Amino acid sequence: MSNVLWLASYPKSGNTWVRAFLHNLLVDPDEPFDINRMSALTQGDSQAQWFRQLDPRSATTLSNREIAALRPRVHRLIAESARETVMVKTHNALIAVEGVSMITLEVTAGAIYVVRNPLDVALSYAHHLGATLDAIIELMGRTDFATPASEHHVPEHQSDWSSHVQSWTQRPSSALHVVRYEDLKEDPLSYFGALARFLGLAVDDARIEKAIRFSSFDALRAQEDKGGFIERTPAQDRFFRSGASGEWRNKLSPAQIKRMVERHRTQMARFHYVPEGY
Repeated sequence: MSNVLWLASYPKSGNTWVRAFLHNLLVDPDEPFDINRMSALTQGDSQAQWFRQLDPRSATTLSNREIAALRPRVHRLIAESARETVMVKTHNALIAVEGVSMITLEVTAGAIYVVRNPLDVALSYAHHLGATLDAIIELMGRTDFATPASEHHVPEHQSDWSSHVQSWTQRPSSALHVVRYEDLKEDPLSYFGALARFLGLAVDDARIEKAIRFSSFDALRAQEDKGGFIERTPAQDRFFRSGASGEWRNKLSPAQIKRMVERHRTQMARFHYVPEGY
């Protein structure tokens, strides 16, 4: 059953924003769709609840090899949970772990990949984890990086930023839609509209504009301020911090920028992220 549409990105690259847009577009509500109900249309491939259906043990007790063996079966469960397309959020790189692909192609219908300037990603990720910028810059360069298991999530194998981006985008395909976060910010109607067309949705500009408005950062922040957000980490005062592009110019030191560019130049150049002078 090939009906899984992956919503993929390196963390803090706009995945949640795109999910919010898609919920507002598909449901077409009279007011912004509840951010705490986004599991209504999207699943997450790291959610331990799927793995517990096949092995009741806590994710914290399972080895990487055991989780890898379960993963294709979990993906089939997710695919079978919906009669039509099921959207699945992932922060995993498109790599193999313990000899098993993190993405099961036999259940895959396609993928949307959101890429963001890693200099801004570093700022947002530092806030998300409550870590220093230097620690995050180091983390974003680690090919072996994976999040720890918890009661609610199995590890996410994110690798380093460059490998993550390359793994998803190196092979162009009609089933893959790659979009830059910055383009969504600069020209939302054009780029969210292109995303809707990729999904084969026959919707007019008015509906797309409403979905954009209902998923704007102002709208998302207003919802979080009123009712919280279940995806916010304990380190964060709020999940939807600013959503701005280019904050790195005032927040990262020249030395930090240099470290990032030296480590990620090839992929940064592909997406026009290398600052002038570096």
